[in-house]
Amino acid sequence: MMKIYGMEHVGFTVPNLDEAVHFFETAFGAVTAMETGPVVVDDAFMARRLGVPEHCRIENIKVLRCGNGANLELFEYSGETQQSALKRNSEVGGFHFAFQVDDAVAAADNLREKGVDVLEGPTYIDAGPMKGLTWVYLRSPWGQYLELVSRNGPLGYEEAGGPTLWAPQSA
Repeated sequence: MMKIYGMEHVGFTVPNLDEAVHFFETAFGAVTAMETGPVVVDDAFMARRLGVPEHCRIENIKVLRCGNGANLELFEYSGETQQSALKRNSEVGGFHFAFQVDDAVAAADNLREKGVDVLEGPTYIDAGPMKGLTWVYLRSPWGQYLELVSRNGPLGYEEAGGPTLWAPQSA
């Protein structure tokens, strides 16, 4: 059996890498930790190793740090002929990722002031397994759902003896 240390990164493709990096820098204080530039490989590599059409190419990859936790690995591809809409969270394959912040209410207000599309909320959960969690969803400029969460101590299920979820040292 392998030993799992934790989530290293979340990788996803964006339509415009510069726009995405700017968004994460401005909204979340992200820092670019690594950049690859164009990935020069042959058609077979793209299909067999990445599962994408052979004619597609990675124009650039940037890995961002946003506080502690998993890295964000952002890809910009060329050659894709089908551009479909991002899946809704309710669809199979739909996804979001969350950033833990000190105060989700203040963070949401700050992002709204910066022009970020923050959905209604934040919502504080006062009972049940997620008791003590405050959350709110937002959308990136290209439509990707993100979430802000904050907590004021152990969550309800943790108080009942459940395993502790990841939290930064300060939580």
